[in-house]
Amino acid sequence: MPGHEFFTALTVAEALRGFRPGRRSAVEIVPLDAALHRVPAAPVTTPAPLPGFARATVDGFAVRAADTFGVSEGLPGYLDVIGAVRMGATPTTGVRPGTAVAIPTGGALPPGADAVVMVEYTQEAMPGTIEVVRPAAPGDGLVRADEDVPAGAELVPAGRPLRAQDLGLLAAAGVRELAVHARPAVAIISTGDEVVPATTTALRPGQVRDATAVALAGLVADAGGAPDPRGIVPDDAGLLDEALRAAMKTCDLAVVSAGSSVGARDETAGVVAGLGPPGIFCHGLAIRPGKPTLLAECDGVPVIGLPGNPLSALVVFRLVGVPVLRRIGGCLRPPPEPRTRARLARQVPSAAGRLDVVQVRLDDGVAEPIFGHSALLSVLAAADGYVLVPEAATGLAAGAEVEVVLYQ
Repeated sequence: MPGHEFFTALTVAEALRGFRPGRRSAVEIVPLDAALHRVPAAPVTTPAPLPGFARATVDGFAVRAADTFGVSEGLPGYLDVIGAVRMGATPTTGVRPGTAVAIPTGGALPPGADAVVMVEYTQEAMPGTIEVVRPAAPGDGLVRADEDVPAGAELVPAGRPLRAQDLGLLAAAGVRELAVHARPAVAIISTGDEVVPATTTALRPGQVRDATAVALAGLVADAGGAPDPRGIVPDDAGLLDEALRAAMKTCDLAVVSAGSSVGARDETAGVVAGLGPPGIFCHGLAIRPGKPTLLAECDGVPVIGLPGNPLSALVVFRLVGVPVLRRIGGCLRPPPEPRTRARLARQVPSAAGRLDVVQVRLDDGVAEPIFGHSALLSVLAAADGYVLVPEAATGLAAGAEVEVVLYQ
């Protein structure tokens, strides 16, 4: 990855296009019942077709379609019922010209049959004989042996998190375990002399509880990662260097909150620059909130430096950190975020050249912007989602229709 001048702000799109670490989490084998939301390391194919046998999709009678041609309510056809299919058993009676075999939904199609007539289109003419009042075409009322999945076909692709329906398809194919990427281990390091553990009961003047770390851990877990909180490091370059080097030995991604703003007490950029090549990719994004964001790759381990304000840190990690995390975890086809359309309740000002992330509350199709300082977590907690104001825009008008990315 090419280097960039210190604090040269890139757009979020430029950062995501250019910052593409090659690291991938390890591959491990997991049982199918533990594979939900895991990312397959390779496509999974089926050696045999599904469902594996032709079967009925309706309750009725297995027939030769040719024996029903031309029948109608006024001119029914008559067939002798010579047997019945039992669920879960191989049919023992074949269908011959002029005959039918009773079959339930899901039953295996007996030899000689090429269609199933719904029971609603038949009635008993006499014991052992039915009359058919609607014709059937070959293939009606059944699925072929390979209609669900042909032999050798891909069941699930690599790089897309597994959904519940994917697990069902894999189970139907007899897959009991599969190779997936391990959840990327993400070291979460908080910095600052003023930051104290979230469990601190009483704060002294100037102290703040570490609210960012626990929220970041939640975002990491939601994105398929394994959060590894490393505690709080004071504003000391040597201690931060030690903490980051320790994290790089065991983790796939290191995230530092606070200490990435340009200032005399901020040590992150200087420390990261010395951790190994290729080093800092960018320090500064054209985004509000979240401009003082640092992206780097050091000896094969990506490092993200987040702003100190909790709202800024969480906003920028959602937009930039989560895609990086998913890429490390082999997720090349992330699930789409839930979205909805709404009308803006009031004007949203912005400045051209930066991406503005505006928190909104939804009420009956109306998006009410929530404004507040980037240090205020209550803004995020009150929001139902956010609206992006593109770099080229100078604001959004009241009443404008916008797309709201929803929080889950």
